Amino acid sequence: MQFKHPELLWALLLLLLPIIIHLFQLRRFKKTPFTNVKLLQKVVSQSRKSNRLKKWLLLFVRLGLIAALVIAFAQPFLAKESAFIARDTVIYLDDSFSMQAQNEDGSLFENAIQSVLKGVEREQAVTLFTNTRTFARSNIRDIRGSLLELAPSPHQLSIDEVLLKANTLFENGSGKEKDLILLSDFQDRFSNQETEFPADVRVLAVNLKPEEPNNVSIDSLYVSASNPITLELSAVLSKTGEIEDIPVSLFNDDRLIAKSSAAFDGRDQTRVIFSVPVDERINGRVEIQDTGLDFDNLLYFNLGDKTRIKVMVIGNNSNDYLRRIFTATDFEYTAVGLSELNYTEIDAQNLIVLNELNNIPLALQNTLNSFSREGGHIVLIPANNATLSEYNNFLAGYGDARFNSSRTDSLRITSISFQHPLYKQVFEQQVDNFQYPVSSYYYPIDSNMGTVLAYSDNSPFLTGRPGFYVFSSPLSTADCNFINSPLVVPTFYEMGKQSLALPDLYYSLGDRSEVDVNIPMAQDQIIKVAREGYEFIPLQQSFAKKTRLTFIDNPVLHGTYAVLVKGDTLKQISFNYPREESNLIYSDPSNIAELGIKDNIEDLFTDLAEESRVETLWKWFIILALIFILAEVGIQKFIR
Repeated sequence: MQFKHPELLWALLLLLLPIIIHLFQLRRFKKTPFTNVKLLQKVVSQSRKSNRLKKWLLLFVRLGLIAALVIAFAQPFLAKESAFIARDTVIYLDDSFSMQAQNEDGSLFENAIQSVLKGVEREQAVTLFTNTRTFARSNIRDIRGSLLELAPSPHQLSIDEVLLKANTLFENGSGKEKDLILLSDFQDRFSNQETEFPADVRVLAVNLKPEEPNNVSIDSLYVSASNPITLELSAVLSKTGEIEDIPVSLFNDDRLIAKSSAAFDGRDQTRVIFSVPVDERINGRVEIQDTGLDFDNLLYFNLGDKTRIKVMVIGNNSNDYLRRIFTATDFEYTAVGLSELNYTEIDAQNLIVLNELNNIPLALQNTLNSFSREGGHIVLIPANNATLSEYNNFLAGYGDARFNSSRTDSLRITSISFQHPLYKQVFEQQVDNFQYPVSSYYYPIDSNMGTVLAYSDNSPFLTGRPGFYVFSSPLSTADCNFINSPLVVPTFYEMGKQSLALPDLYYSLGDRSEVDVNIPMAQDQIIKVAREGYEFIPLQQSFAKKTRLTFIDNPVLHGTYAVLVKGDTLKQISFNYPREESNLIYSDPSNIAELGIKDNIEDLFTDLAEESRVETLWKWFIILALIFILAEVGIQKFIR
């Protein structure tokens, strides 16, 4: 037994007072015989024995009363050694979309919040953070309302990011022991078996998992085919668990325009095809009814922006392959020889392709420089026997790039920069067994603009940056077979597509996205983006012929948004939550030796409370003092 105020135990010396008084009352007196009371001697003797017993009992209860009161005021208690260790507790509550998975009592996330509210002592100051919110050193009772208002979010921190953030939330120099509590479902993308846990932090974890991880998600949507009358939209669905089929609906705004059924037939992925009119504007969404996760049951998209990208090819050499790539569906294609070129038409274009010009006149160079400064894109394809002095003079305005004298040794184009903006959305994975093209006439390029495609000796075949690209070889001659390779279509198509960033069917929230509005903006005008009361102003850059909108942190909610100028809608853009959380694939945190795994949140907080539990005893000593008081009253009343 320990005492909160042990110095008060000195008051036990007061026990000497009743002892002294009692001894004083027990002094012996001289007996004086009295003749008339002889017959009463036996009664007197018995009374003296009763009186002596009464005094001893009174002494005992008074000593007990004083001792009980002194000990009660000293506040005795029972506790383990761990109860005296000051602890700094940080709780990580995973609020990613995968925590929407259901159990019998509701979603994992809702159950976790209720367990935290019940498990943490109301007066205990803790730091709690999620993937998006932080509550620093707060009492649970003070943040109860905010916790109940939390909802799952599309953001997911990795285990390394969680440890790094937790380290910034601990009190520096407090001398307290550090406890980090992880409440997560430990999806594969969250965990990292090679994570180094800090030695000065005790990490406790509860692995939250649904009893049956069943989920169907709408992964993606794309145009799979088209004709002059209809477009074919393909929706890709994937599943986790034992699900055979599910209804799929297609809406235009709130109007149901098509319905189908997705049958998995033992596979984890399937496809549903819808046909829509090619000339109809659709603010669409694909929808399913699934009892698993909620966020991936909807996929918003937008069809109807008919803006065509303007491409001008300047040069007399063969350009049939460019005409076939820049089709009338997406591009407004113009081909003109240098001698027939009207320089005033350049400013109206989005992409200029200098197709194997023998020379680049100074007037054309100046016009193209102005065109580039206003946001226009340029592709340079050299000619055989090109005037390198004019070429290099032109390149000098676009960075440190220079053509060297031509070479005729044969080189294979073997290296593709898969992460370059030109190819980032083209290849699903890196390709090793590609049929690489060959060039036997080229100009070695010295360039610091970055290599997109490279020869086997690592010299650039295609170099450049977004907005300006340079080939090192002519493409329309027999000396290079690049135009016959599978690379030619995605290369030029992406160059054209990036020259005017038209809206895709949809974008993923959290990714950097760029959309061009094909109108110049006055100095006092602002473009706004809005949806059902949620409005924001995106990053915007104005050019002579267009305004570029950049989306990074906004919007935060999925849906179809209107692009507004002075209240008028210019176009619609759709955003969806990323789908990484849809695959309910979990890791096993018990394999991580540094983690203290608990079966459930209730057991975790029970164990923590037991470690810090202090059992106070002063109330029992107050009760004991009352018992002694009652005992004295009884002795005084019943023993005479």
